[in-house]
Amino acid sequence: MLRRKLLFAERAPKAVSARYDHRLDRVIVRLNSNLDIAFSPQDAEGLECATPSQLQAIEITPSGFGIHFPKLDANLYLPALLEGFLGSRKWMARHLGMAVGKSRSTAKKLAARNNEKLGGRPRKMAAG
Repeated sequence: MLRRKLLFAERAPKAVSARYDHRLDRVIVRLNSNLDIAFSPQDAEGLECATPSQLQAIEITPSGFGIHFPKLDANLYLPALLEGFLGSRKWMARHLGMAVGKSRSTAKKLAARNNEKLGGRPRKMAAG
């Protein structure tokens, strides 16, 4: 188990620097492979309501696997970030659910029209 952890730590991509680009509104992380990854703060847990000045200070953990925003007390885990997870499972589910709820598909529009023809959403009945 320890050997596997050591191999992971040696081979896994690590953050060597991070900065916030105000013009692009992106956090940009440089990896030890010279690859840059960028993401919108609005898509990351703990950063969604951050101001540009709060995003200016970014720290990399000694292991290179963590990205810390001290003005927000927010942390991101680089391996999860690379897999596309910008927050906890609960936060991601809620975040994705809000995006799906805003969907304007043809089927959703048709269902809303049919619901309106029937008098709209049914009222909740009081438990008796």
